[in-house]
Amino acid sequence: MSSCAKFTVTGKVQGVFFRASTRTRAQELGLSGYAQNLPNGDVEILACGEESALAELERWLHVGPPAARVSEVARTTAEVLPPQSFSIA
Repeated sequence: MSSCAKFTVTGKVQGVFFRASTRTRAQELGLSGYAQNLPNGDVEILACGEESALAELERWLHVGPPAARVSEVARTTAEVLPPQSFSIA
């Protein structure tokens, strides 16, 4: 069954290709959604798809791309209409 989750990633996550790397990983996992920078320096990710793929993305978000330094990943359930693709905002 498909569901959506919103993740907020904190740490050194802007200016390190976090959004682009997240899109690549999400597409590999068959997820749709988006990744966007927040004004406070965090990155917000909406991801929709199978729970197993969401769990794998969440594990990946704790590490991120090589230049990132993730300090925290928060997850909430998102009640939204799933997007058709994964984009960077």
